[in-house]
Amino acid sequence: MAEFADSPDRLATVFGGSGFVGRHIVRALARDGWRIRVAVRRPDLAGFIRPFGVVGQVELVQANLRYPESVERAIEGADAVVNAAGVKRQRGRQTYEAVHVAGAEAVARASAASGIARLVHVSGIGADAGSPNAYIASKGRGEQAVAAALASATILRPSVMFGQDDDFLNRFGALARALPVLPMFGGGATRLQPAFVGDVALAALAALKDSATAGKVYELGGPEVMSLREIMALTLKVIERRRPLVPLPFGLSLALARVTEIASALSLGAFPKTLTTTRDEIELLRHDNVVSAAALADGRTLRGLGVEPQGVEAIAPSYLYRFRKTGQYAARRAT
Repeated sequence: MAEFADSPDRLATVFGGSGFVGRHIVRALARDGWRIRVAVRRPDLAGFIRPFGVVGQVELVQANLRYPESVERAIEGADAVVNAAGVKRQRGRQTYEAVHVAGAEAVARASAASGIARLVHVSGIGADAGSPNAYIASKGRGEQAVAAALASATILRPSVMFGQDDDFLNRFGALARALPVLPMFGGGATRLQPAFVGDVALAALAALKDSATAGKVYELGGPEVMSLREIMALTLKVIERRRPLVPLPFGLSLALARVTEIASALSLGAFPKTLTTTRDEIELLRHDNVVSAAALADGRTLRGLGVEPQGVEAIAPSYLYRFRKTGQYAARRAT
């Protein structure tokens, strides 16, 4: 049942709407005719979101997940809510606990108090409250908090996401341009199922509109399961660069990550972000990041939400060309 399909004046509040996945969700909602209230900490830095819709369709409001009052104001009068807020690295008061757990709970509680039944919460494959990894554990506790506060919430667990402005394939491209060899953290054998961020956005839209998704957890992966080595090799192929791929065991990978963390801290952020890797990011590679057999069997996937997943090879060349030696003109030069 698509409960919002025929409503001419639907309003959705999107938390984290200026982030990588959030901005794509805002665009998908705008194209579907929604009015969107984008709740961000710094509206003055999110003006690029407005052109995603027609004049007046996209509104920016200030909200901070650490302050429940601002969350309540942001969803006032909304018909539905999407929480796409998240942090990959802890910095200052923007911790995993503050954003992924307490923040997620604040959004779910405010939605329940306002009588909003449709909440889509973006988490991640592998989320586990009992994990020794702080990032994964915070995602798991966040899911638990959301489900406890609003049982009708739909939880989306995407695998690693790619797309223009991603911090995944773009990083490999940047490293290949800067370094003579590419390190494969954890040995390069970790299996991933990269999901196109545009497909994840369409999945969020579908889940928001369909009340049959209430209370369910969907796992979103692309059409291909690939090892880290295969993904890095594909990136090199697309950007037409040759670099040796050097496998690093977890112990050495963690030590190298620690060095880059210290360099970033001591340089007050001047150390190149592309070269900075955290130990949490390394720990994530200890486990495969793919759609589970249970989700496949139950149809709790992209296809189950009516979205046909697009593969890396079909999308990546559209934005990775800038890492080629002659950029977009490589093919023209060859002729």
